[in-house]
Amino acid sequence: MAQASRLQQIRKLKRKKDGGTAPKMKKRGSRTTFEEYLEMEQKKKTAGVTAEEDLALERRLAKKLKVKEGKLSVCIGDGIDDILDGINSGVATEEEMEIPSMVEVVPKVEVSRSKKRRREVIPPPQISTSVEAPKVQVLASKKRKKVAPEIGTIARKKKVQENDDLKEASAMKMEDAEVVVEEVKYIPPHLREKMSNESEELVRIQRRVRGLLNRLSEANVESIGSEISSLFQVYGRRSVTEIVTTEIIGACCGGPRGNDQYAAVFAAYVAGTAAMVGMDFGAKFLASLATAFEEQYEKADSLALRNLTLLFSHLFSFSLVSSELVYELLALLCKRFEELDVSTILILLQSCGMALRAADPASMKEFIISIQERTAELKSVLSKKTDGNSTIIGKRLQFMLDMICDIKNNKRRPKDELVVHSRLKKWLQKLGVDEVQLRAVTWAGLLDPDKKGQWWLPGAPGSGSGDVAENVRAEVAGVMDVGTAEAEKMLQLAASQRMNTDGRRAVFCIVMSSEDYIDAFEKILRLKLPGKQDREVVRVILECCLQEQLYNKYYSLLTAKLCHHDKNHKFSLQYCLWDHYKQLHAMELRRSTNLARLTASVISSFALSLSVLKAVDFSDARVMTSKVVLHFRVLIECLLMENSDDVVWALFSRIAVPPELGVLCDSLALFIHQNLLKHPAENAKSDIKKVNLEKLSLLAKRCKLAKKALGNVSGELFT
Repeated sequence: MAQASRLQQIRKLKRKKDGGTAPKMKKRGSRTTFEEYLEMEQKKKTAGVTAEEDLALERRLAKKLKVKEGKLSVCIGDGIDDILDGINSGVATEEEMEIPSMVEVVPKVEVSRSKKRRREVIPPPQISTSVEAPKVQVLASKKRKKVAPEIGTIARKKKVQENDDLKEASAMKMEDAEVVVEEVKYIPPHLREKMSNESEELVRIQRRVRGLLNRLSEANVESIGSEISSLFQVYGRRSVTEIVTTEIIGACCGGPRGNDQYAAVFAAYVAGTAAMVGMDFGAKFLASLATAFEEQYEKADSLALRNLTLLFSHLFSFSLVSSELVYELLALLCKRFEELDVSTILILLQSCGMALRAADPASMKEFIISIQERTAELKSVLSKKTDGNSTIIGKRLQFMLDMICDIKNNKRRPKDELVVHSRLKKWLQKLGVDEVQLRAVTWAGLLDPDKKGQWWLPGAPGSGSGDVAENVRAEVAGVMDVGTAEAEKMLQLAASQRMNTDGRRAVFCIVMSSEDYIDAFEKILRLKLPGKQDREVVRVILECCLQEQLYNKYYSLLTAKLCHHDKNHKFSLQYCLWDHYKQLHAMELRRSTNLARLTASVISSFALSLSVLKAVDFSDARVMTSKVVLHFRVLIECLLMENSDDVVWALFSRIAVPPELGVLCDSLALFIHQNLLKHPAENAKSDIKKVNLEKLSLLAKRCKLAKKALGNVSGELFT
């Protein structure tokens, strides 16, 4: 519309110069408005218009039309139509314009020479019909496209190309964004807060543990061990275990050269924490130590290997690691027998060589033989390289051979007696570190990355040697010195006797196939069952004894031997007897009699005390039924009749001294008086086998001696 108004202004100015009105439009050929203007200019030149006036008019018109350089060209192809291409002027050609009202509705235009004060008021055109107006626009646009198609086409192509480039760039950005979204996993806000809280909590625990371990010494190992063990109850066991393990192993691998005292304190702390927290802590720490040992061996870091070896050797000294694991590591080092291996063997032998010899002399002998063979091979290789001129070996290897010779001859060095760590050993013994000793683990099992479950236990899958579940048939066959068929029969017999675990079946086969109780005792010790499974040994022996038709003293001798060897068997027997005492009222006579005679025999050997009867209330008539009375009468008769006077006095005086057993002494004295001393003849007639009068008189005499011994509070000896 603005261009149409400018053309109308040009026509008005032309009329003023000519002094007349605008001629009526006639139908002509296809001519544009600009061609009409050029024809008008030619007429003015013929009329004698000056050049200056014409130049001024041209500049003024160029300024209004916004033409660059201020000049208008008279050429038809000057490019003005190309510049105006695409602008909807709303004005058609003279041939197309047949509506006179379009000329009459052109408004007045106020033209001012100042650009700032110029104002154009253009009201909307009044179109008579709603069909003809769009028709004019379409025809005008078509005509303009025919005039200059090249510039518009190039511009459109450039614009389309730019749009395509933008689309491709945006598509590439979207693909990159999709890839990033796939890689980053979405985490909900509540889980993000939880993760941040957990990381902050782990940092606090790590700082606290590191501060406590930095202050660790032999004087405060008990207090710091108790404080760190309390963290296992407050926080997760896994997190605290990983933090403690990382700190100690990292100090050994990246720290300075540690001395014997440094390694002993940390080993005592690890063993004490395992006793307070559980066996799993010791097993996981040992697995991390083995992994770090192999990593540092590959790096050939002798300093880190020395620190780790010292820590491992003191773990054995404090009974957390068994001698079998140490011998397995020594065998592995002897097989490789490089310079690092020799130095590691030397450190192990210096730290715990004599203890290893005392724990398992047979394995030490095998190790010494293997070392001698490897040394001979090394000397032969050196002699071949030097053509037999010299066979000089290294000083470190020679020093190791001298130490092995001293261990073989049980020759202690002065250095071995200096550091005993008696205070740390007493503390660990009080905590019961022997019960959490890792007997079933192997070096290969510690390095196994696919450990599952409680892999440190003997019965767990993948626990390595000591797994009775996998080797029970071969174990039984080897112990019995028979074939696999005989072993299979024994295992079936054990299953028929309600031996429902592999450990029980192995103990049953050993007990039933041994020549005597000494042979059975040695074979049971070779089973090397862990602490909690040791309880099954006494229970199996007791069950075998109760299943016998007639009492067999073989079981009592074997039980007494085990109780003298290890106090854990003594406590297991005591708890087992208390369980059977609760079932005396429903027990068969045969089983009750065998149990009474076995208990009496074990008490007579001083492997067990009469204090085991404190769980029985002899004064309660509801408890003391006929079967219960018969059981304890058989037990006491065996104690009195099968031992001499001095043994009877010692057995009953043993429970008279402690004041807490006073109630038991009174109850036993009353029971002896009512059931054995008051009517001995009636009791004798009720037995299956009649006894003579001499035995009855001896029984009466021993009953009086027992009652007197129960009152021996001062602990006087028998006279």
